[in-house]
Amino acid sequence: MRATLIEPLPDEPTAVVVVGPWRGRLIGALLGRDGPVLATPTGSYLVVRPGKAGEARAYLPGARQPQPYPFEPSSGNAVPARPPRRIEVGGSEPLLRHFSLIEGPDLRTLGVAGNRVLLDVVRRGGALVYALGDQLPERAERDLLAVAAELPAALFFAVDGPTSEVDAARERLPEFEGASWFTGDAEPAYLRRALVAWAGVEGLHRASINPPVLPGAEGRIAVGSSAHESDWAARLDRMCRSAARLVRQRLAIELANVHLRCVHDIVFGTGCEGLPAALDREMHALSLRTVAECDAAADRVLDEMLTLVLGEPPVAGVRRRVTIAVRRGFADYSDDGGELERVLLITSTAGVAAVTGGGAVTALAAYDTDPGWAVLPPLGLGLSGACYQHWRSPVNSDPNRARSWLQHAIRGVELDLLKEVSRRFEMLHRSLGGVIAEAIDHGILLI
Repeated sequence: MRATLIEPLPDEPTAVVVVGPWRGRLIGALLGRDGPVLATPTGSYLVVRPGKAGEARAYLPGARQPQPYPFEPSSGNAVPARPPRRIEVGGSEPLLRHFSLIEGPDLRTLGVAGNRVLLDVVRRGGALVYALGDQLPERAERDLLAVAAELPAALFFAVDGPTSEVDAARERLPEFEGASWFTGDAEPAYLRRALVAWAGVEGLHRASINPPVLPGAEGRIAVGSSAHESDWAARLDRMCRSAARLVRQRLAIELANVHLRCVHDIVFGTGCEGLPAALDREMHALSLRTVAECDAAADRVLDEMLTLVLGEPPVAGVRRRVTIAVRRGFADYSDDGGELERVLLITSTAGVAAVTGGGAVTALAAYDTDPGWAVLPPLGLGLSGACYQHWRSPVNSDPNRARSWLQHAIRGVELDLLKEVSRRFEMLHRSLGGVIAEAIDHGILLI
């Protein structure tokens, strides 16, 4: 009987996302620096982690390895042709032992897709700080902050002024009365202490929902007495087909909405030059939605099939063992034997190229964390740097050509993305079916 070592999954690391007019200065002040850590391109996320100071790495869709990023334009390192999804900087400050700091983009430039990306980062990091300046946030910013306040995440406001201005701002923003308010006109010691206290409580909470699982803690897991007569194979086939079809339908509808939003941006917004940035934000948000839809559907299939075969819902340790076995089986049941971590990259000719490998997927994230609980391999979408160069050229400024290029690019993404979704659920069908077949043949889970 095979024995599987159940390695402990790391807790999701905590991070504080800082947005608002003086977000860069606030992060520098929290770290005890005189100014911002690094000037970032529009739309990029800056992640300050504990590590070696003086190094900045840019993560670009299409690249399997991070690229050096210059602290100063004259440092000798070349600025990438396209804005990185994220830039990581190491720091030795004691505050970084408790959490990472993330500088988000300008909220006024995000749009629908950018808002979704930011909220995903806040949800996984756990806290959001809005650096409030002289003016109150605009209506769109307030709406976004209201949505963030509904997340399982802490919301803080740091006012660039004395205590009297903090009280005035709280009165003018009554919908955020439940948030924590601090002044940032001097060294933000109170905000720093509040964030450290939050990180301690949040860390304990995350550890409590991810308890360690010892190998063999559940012992021999027997299948249910009626598993042989349950017609499980046909049921698994129907569930995987139905799940793939539902996910494909939802993504097709979302791609149609992406097309409409980008056309609107070409005609009424940033025009041809801004098309790559707008489309890349949409692809980033679509990546997150694709992964979430696929993971939710795969979890439903896994839980229902294990309940059917075992006769009762599986406990966390058993489910984790099955997840590991299913993921291990993907390589055996893959049709082409290639890497399953895959990025679909839109090219300057409106085609779609595939880049494989875990590093390629890691380069897509605004805040990278370990997807240790996921059943299916990750999948991402993005634009190549050549797209930015193509539409920056004054020669390519015809809105009609841009709309035609966009239509071909969206169509190419739709064909490849929906094919990848079907492929993943077919692999889930085969791998989970193999695990269940072995269990039923022997009467116990052989994992």
